[in-house]
Amino acid sequence: MADTQKSAKLTIDGQDFDLPVHSPTVGPDVVDIRKLYGQAGVFTYDPGFTSTAACESAITFIDGDEGVLLHRGYPIGQLAGQSHYLEVCYLLLYGNLPSAAELQDFEGRVTQHTMIHEQMHNFFRGFRRDAHPMATMVGVVGAMSAFYHDSTDINDAWQREVASIRLIAKMPTIAAMAYKYSIGQPFVYPRNDLDYASNFLRMCFSVPAEDYHADPILARAMDRIFTLHADHEQNASTSTVRLASSSGANPFACIAAGIACLWGPAHGGANQACLEMLNEIGTVDRIPEFIARAKDKNDPFRLMGFGHRVYKNFDPRATVMKESADEVLDLLGVENNPILQVAKELEKQALADPYFADKKLFPNVDFYSGIILEAMGFPTSMFTPIFALSRTVGWISQWKEQLSDPALKIGRPRQLYTGETQRDYIPVEKR
Repeated sequence: MADTQKSAKLTIDGQDFDLPVHSPTVGPDVVDIRKLYGQAGVFTYDPGFTSTAACESAITFIDGDEGVLLHRGYPIGQLAGQSHYLEVCYLLLYGNLPSAAELQDFEGRVTQHTMIHEQMHNFFRGFRRDAHPMATMVGVVGAMSAFYHDSTDINDAWQREVASIRLIAKMPTIAAMAYKYSIGQPFVYPRNDLDYASNFLRMCFSVPAEDYHADPILARAMDRIFTLHADHEQNASTSTVRLASSSGANPFACIAAGIACLWGPAHGGANQACLEMLNEIGTVDRIPEFIARAKDKNDPFRLMGFGHRVYKNFDPRATVMKESADEVLDLLGVENNPILQVAKELEKQALADPYFADKKLFPNVDFYSGIILEAMGFPTSMFTPIFALSRTVGWISQWKEQLSDPALKIGRPRQLYTGETQRDYIPVEKR
């Protein structure tokens, strides 16, 4: 726990209570209210836990007002611009950037675990063909505990390590298989001679009749999408993983819970919502109409992919993502895709409009990642599964950190009860 050098005084009905105040390495101080109920008989009320620190963590730091996102102290822009996804995975999992030998060993271990148990193919075929890929992923990842019994003991450090590597290695395979199944194509096995992003793209777009070779620009853009979504502090899905983990659930169940939470359109579906908005706009000539609607306080329409709930200034991930979006669109072109034409012109007009600049409604990472995935040929139903693939390492890092926390307790939020007071049961014939 961070050092406690200050305290806060809370007065309730004339009685004072001293509460410890913890100072983090960076960020706002935290008032420790763990003993408040025992001392004062009251709870705190914080719907959405937006003002509550539910854990102590050394993995990711966000300052939304200043547009800062740090992984183990490293700015996300530097990591996405100069590093690559598996190196960032190592950083999140182990706390420091790896040496060349450590990185080679880590990448080798991940590469050697990309295949899934062959009997899991039968599990996929139990789903309807029109099942959403996220529904398939929730079920398949949860079922991994039935196939990998030797890495479910959370009290064994080695089993935790094995489960971590397996999840990072197999999630691209599972996501690609979910996609292939949804479009009626045969599964494509991973190849160990390809890098992480190229391997995923090949498993998604290769067919037996014709192999797929990922252009380096597309592979780099895909790798950046993975990197920029790797972790984002204590968001809804990460908190879900931690809550499930607090009960002692196995790692595969915990990650499946995170995937289920991420599926919510208010969380992981932002880039999909962005593409749906672009489809609604339809053509470039309608952009001024929709910009006018976005400015109208009486119109519920909002420009999806602009601004961010956490980042009040700018999204630090968006700069690197825009660079990749420009590279991808230059490579693939937008001439035959009206949606991408709308996206490029909307970005141009919104950035030139003082209204959006004044309100700091800049394009965010979801806007650019949605454009990239659309250009690559992914349907919107695959946007959230790719998000889940990317975020898996963050969930695992948070899960491992929590299990090593001596203050770990099963999660048990309280409530402000507003229902009926005690009343007596009345037999049905007397009601």
